[in-house]
Amino acid sequence: MMHLNPYINRLKTQSPGAAESVKKTAEEISEKLDGFTFKEHILGLILGQIQSGKTSHVFGIIAAAADLGFDLFVLLTTDNVYLQEQTFRRAIDVLDTFTVCGENDEIRFMGSGMRKPALIILKKNSRVLQKWLGNLSSSGFCEGRALFIIDDEGDAASLNTKINADDQSAVNARLEAMKKLANSSVYLQVTATPQPLLLQTKESGWKPSFVHYFEPGKGYLGGDFFYPERGSYAIKLTKENELDDIINDQDTVPEGLQSSLLSFLVSGAHIMLTGGKVCNLLIHPSVRIADHEAVANRIGQMLNDILSEIQGKELTKQLKEVWADLQATKPDLADFDAVYKYIQEALSNEEIGIILMNSTGTTDKKYGTGLNIIIGGNSLSRGVTFDGLQTVYYCRRAKTPQADTFWQHCRMFGYDRDPGLMRVFIPPYLHKLFSELNRSNETLLNQIQNHGIDDISLLYPPGVKPTRKNVIDQSALNIIVGGVNFFPFYPKRKLVSTIDELLEDFDDKQEFHVVPLELMLQLVELFESEKASDWPTAAYANCIRVMIQGKQTEGILIVRRNRDIGKETGTLLSPNDRKLGDKYSKDAVLTLYRLTGNQEKGWDGKPLWVPNIKFPSAMNFYKTE
Repeated sequence: MMHLNPYINRLKTQSPGAAESVKKTAEEISEKLDGFTFKEHILGLILGQIQSGKTSHVFGIIAAAADLGFDLFVLLTTDNVYLQEQTFRRAIDVLDTFTVCGENDEIRFMGSGMRKPALIILKKNSRVLQKWLGNLSSSGFCEGRALFIIDDEGDAASLNTKINADDQSAVNARLEAMKKLANSSVYLQVTATPQPLLLQTKESGWKPSFVHYFEPGKGYLGGDFFYPERGSYAIKLTKENELDDIINDQDTVPEGLQSSLLSFLVSGAHIMLTGGKVCNLLIHPSVRIADHEAVANRIGQMLNDILSEIQGKELTKQLKEVWADLQATKPDLADFDAVYKYIQEALSNEEIGIILMNSTGTTDKKYGTGLNIIIGGNSLSRGVTFDGLQTVYYCRRAKTPQADTFWQHCRMFGYDRDPGLMRVFIPPYLHKLFSELNRSNETLLNQIQNHGIDDISLLYPPGVKPTRKNVIDQSALNIIVGGVNFFPFYPKRKLVSTIDELLEDFDDKQEFHVVPLELMLQLVELFESEKASDWPTAAYANCIRVMIQGKQTEGILIVRRNRDIGKETGTLLSPNDRKLGDKYSKDAVLTLYRLTGNQEKGWDGKPLWVPNIKFPSAMNFYKTE
């Protein structure tokens, strides 16, 4: 019996574009497994983008593997009841050539006699895994077979969180035991954030030996849409610390939050007036439950205020401004008068839901229809999807953000979004962080697509960790930052005359200068930021010293004077200078702009130098030895 073709044919009726992508992934994984001897244990990585349809690809891989002769499969989900049940129901619907078993289907599994391929769908929960270790062992089905395990979100929960204590965490121990139940196994880690997997040591037993990346399908909105080099119309910058105003200042209307609410109301009105069924606003204030509750209360107050003031000139003016902003990117936006009337009626009839999603809030599916405002913290990341998510208000901060955690928060990524109505309200610092994470992600994907998984290096802006420390062998971790353009967001005005003298002989009309790395080191050490993590002088200087020790002698210096650039902009470099620096991917590139310091642009009226540095993309950044 064939398994892949029936699955693909069924998928074509639901999503023709996705079907072709899934078929391509399944066939390419089949090629990688074509030489499998059924006497070995191999570990691979399936890499996709956030909310790009990984589950459909996983089912395609399972069906293709069954065509190759594998017949015993375990699919692992995160430790979330709803997600496990959702995955189980989807598998039942689309894999009718399999015996699909849930966590409590041991009798069904034992009685199947393996007459059809068996797929068991389990949460990564220590108790559940221990029970099914016993079921698999006592069944005898593992004898003489290869066990095919697919670990969804394989970078979360599966890894050994006690690696640095010379111990083993419970879930990791259960998964390792499961791999060893059969004579041979294929273990595929599936994720959009592979950082902790790529930083595993070979000795850990959890470093993938190969990687397959699948491109998102048509209509996907991802990092390139929200965080492109030239900026996105979907991004609306807010005050840096507006959360403090929301919680502590009841007399002031938080401008960013107000704008996000009005944008959501206009978008929701359009969607409902044109036959849609859902529009959601996602608010991510912090990880603190008390903050979620405070924000929910403030949202309720603000909605009441909007209703009471909707007939007033000021609020009507604000709504018209928001409507005009959305209409600029959504030309067929519903007529303002119709939108205005719908909003008034929806508020009057209390049709807008306010939903808390955290450990004390709800996780039901109330946000699948109607107009909803969803507020939460960590519950808004991995695996949770929101239909009709058109507006996001994000003000979460972290002292030391983790790249994989923050990237997983990009719940606005996906297919079920109208790009013309999409708006993300975010403070400048977080926008800069996500823009840098997007560039880092692109660089990682370029490495994988061009060079495979060998010698992969991860690069991230200073102050950002690639992942949590407890799953990485810290004794084997080598950290060197490089490959992306970094500049201080809050530069200090310092040693201007000294820098002027050092650069006196460097003509700013000349495209670039080849200089000794010793001079680059001298220049880098002259700059500081008001926030140490924004421009870590010592870290950058150490990177240059490592290059010098590696017998690299020269770098690229770009000098530009009389630049009138505003403070707290999302980017420093001009498009031409960025392209120029990118041409020299094997060199360290230091670009120095002498800004006029114009007061109208947010400075103090005095000139200052601002640096931008990019280390060679081929260097090691975050890497385990």
